[in-house]
Amino acid sequence: MNNRRKLIVALGAGALVAPLSSFAQQKAVKIPRLGILSSEGASDLLERGRVEALRGGLRELGYEDGKTIVITSRFADGRYDLLAGLAADLVAIKVDVIVPFGIKAAVEARRATSTIPIVLPSTQSDMVAMGLAASLARPGGNVTGSSLFGAEIVSKRLELMKEALPRISRVGILVNPANPSSKSTMQEPNTAAKSLKVSTHQFEVRSESELNAAFLNMGQQRMDAMMILDDTLFSNRPDVIANLALKRRLPAAGNRLFGEAGGLLGYGVDALAMYRRAAIFVDKILKGAGAAELPIERATKFELVVNMRTAKALGIKIPQSILVRADRVIE
Repeated sequence: MNNRRKLIVALGAGALVAPLSSFAQQKAVKIPRLGILSSEGASDLLERGRVEALRGGLRELGYEDGKTIVITSRFADGRYDLLAGLAADLVAIKVDVIVPFGIKAAVEARRATSTIPIVLPSTQSDMVAMGLAASLARPGGNVTGSSLFGAEIVSKRLELMKEALPRISRVGILVNPANPSSKSTMQEPNTAAKSLKVSTHQFEVRSESELNAAFLNMGQQRMDAMMILDDTLFSNRPDVIANLALKRRLPAAGNRLFGEAGGLLGYGVDALAMYRRAAIFVDKILKGAGAAELPIERATKFELVVNMRTAKALGIKIPQSILVRADRVIE
């Protein structure tokens, strides 16, 4: 074979190999898998909002479920004993990132894996104190995400309630004992209560079916007002809790959604915006960043909602000092 013919054969073989090689590379492209783990139910209003916020954030970054990413969800429907198994299931199917909805889900996800990155979109818990991260700046493990000023927020709600109703002295607080951070979160509000000359009394609720009994108990113990300690159980039922508080004629304070749903005061962050932002953490991790090196963000924008409809129904006159600071007043 002369040199010219050898060259033609070589070029032809190269032209054949190149497309085959390119096809093999395309075929080998791995579609990332994202696992959602929730302690509550898929049909719950807030959980649906959280899922859509996360999906919306991913879409903005170019991800399309079923094409460029596969999203697999596991919901415990309030059966917290199922969380460990659901977390293990996500690990078994080898998801690339786990996004837990709430601290209970985050704790079980971390128990299930120390290698798969975990992005916690929003929590009032102290992730460092709970051992989920070494520090906010350098988490050091496989957990990152965003954190609220949980204890500070509860203290602020108590201050706002006292400012709105100076005569209150006994405040009931709804607590889900299944939340591992409840005890530590209450330490600072208890200190604030003393300076405000208010006594706080915790009422434990583990499921929606226990809410009626908790409110009945508050009435029997003559609570002047009530507050809600942030938890997925309560955040998914703001209208139910607001209606029970109004029925018992109890001024109540909770997160922003609670104020919008009929609670007297709502103070907190836009949680759905934080779930949308969680997509940025997911994107960075899928592009090679390590959770250990992604700083945990802390919320900086807080909103105050005053529900004047509820105030009028309870015969309460909200001070102007609160109204001028409100981000939203519901008439």
